[in-house]
Amino acid sequence: MGKIVITVLMLGVYLFGSDATHEASTDIVQRTVNFLIFAGILYYLLAEPLKNYFGGRTAGIAGELEKVQERLRESKRLKEAAEQKIDEANRFVSELMESTKKECKILSDKISAQCDQDSDVMQKQSNGLMELEKRQMVRNVVNDVMNDVMVASDTAMGSNAMVDILKKKVA
Repeated sequence: MGKIVITVLMLGVYLFGSDATHEASTDIVQRTVNFLIFAGILYYLLAEPLKNYFGGRTAGIAGELEKVQERLRESKRLKEAAEQKIDEANRFVSELMESTKKECKILSDKISAQCDQDSDVMQKQSNGLMELEKRQMVRNVVNDVMNDVMVASDTAMGSNAMVDILKKKVA
């Protein structure tokens, strides 16, 4: 409150402390008319250019805003298109993984079946080779026995002796 009182007192000292004497007539009317004429001339000279400038500025800002809005809409469309492509790619990947798993299963089953068949063929071949070896061994034994028999027959053995020798070799 004290600050307000001090301010009013200082203002009063400033206003009423001048040495000027009060004159009966002032030129306030002339100054007012001169100001109105000056303001009218300024308005007449500057009104249209200022309207054109600010109107053009407003139109330019509106145009830039529209361009930005269009770029924003285009960006949103591109983003949605990219998201759709990503979704399609993810679906493709999942389908590809499923088909790959199925193909791997099919291939492993085929390879397993082929291995079983190859194993059976190899077993049959080894059995055939063993049978062939047995026949060759029998032939060799028979040849050896026959050679022994021939040598023994040279020594004049009887047929009973030959049969005994054959039984021993075959057994």
